[in-house]
Amino acid sequence: MTQPTVRRRQLGNQLRGLREKRQLTLDDVERLTGITAAKLSRLETARSAAKPMDIERLAEAYGCDEPLRAALVAVAKDGNKRGWWFNYIDVLEPWYADQISLESSASTFRTYQSHFIPGLFQTADYARAIITRLGLGILPSDVEARVRVRRERQSVLTQPQPLDVWAVIHEAALRSRVGGAQTMRGQLEKLLELAALPNVTIQVMPADAGVHPGMNGAFAIMGFPESALDVVFVEGMLSSQWVEEPAEVSIFDRAFREITADAWPLEKSLDFIAAQKEEMTT
Repeated sequence: MTQPTVRRRQLGNQLRGLREKRQLTLDDVERLTGITAAKLSRLETARSAAKPMDIERLAEAYGCDEPLRAALVAVAKDGNKRGWWFNYIDVLEPWYADQISLESSASTFRTYQSHFIPGLFQTADYARAIITRLGLGILPSDVEARVRVRRERQSVLTQPQPLDVWAVIHEAALRSRVGGAQTMRGQLEKLLELAALPNVTIQVMPADAGVHPGMNGAFAIMGFPESALDVVFVEGMLSSQWVEEPAEVSIFDRAFREITADAWPLEKSLDFIAAQKEEMTT
């Protein structure tokens, strides 16, 4: 795996869109850049990983503005990196490896969760309880590796340029006793600790909120400096979906803004989490 599949697809779509906007054929681009039509076709269809040098040449030929050029080159460079998650590649589905890689390079992460604490916030005990009970097809011997992966993902919250995370969690997920009262108490305490970080915002969606867009299901929006590269992740029981088209991503963006408006404000949300923690007794 040389590059996250979703990222390679997006890069190819961007290159094709830029070429078509300039009304250039593959042969036209070959004459302008020296990159063969066959190679460009493979890049546009995500069958080959892009080299930063090729992206520089294409960006110049297409007249890209500087922010977009830099973003596309950064995507190509990221394809050559081997992150810590490669140590666990044998126990990770491709979509999960994609998600972790994208989290490591994203600038923002916005999520709505209706049943679970977001993975980026989970304690080891909470994660272990979830993975053990709901990890369909996961071998018992791989559970601890999955728990370590979930914990190591959280390094993006405290790295020098930390990921900016905004999570809205439904009240039901905070009232549940995943792993028992002691595990859940520790999880709620962890949420309060994370909420103290300047790059973490946590809101609670009350059970009596009425109809809101989050009822369509949980999702996560990963944002990048160049918004055309934003993606949405929708996880299912047996399969997961990446939403990559900007017009469709914008639908989730609007939905999240509505969700934050319907959720409790920050202070009330944290008060609820603190009160719920105190109620978690054996």
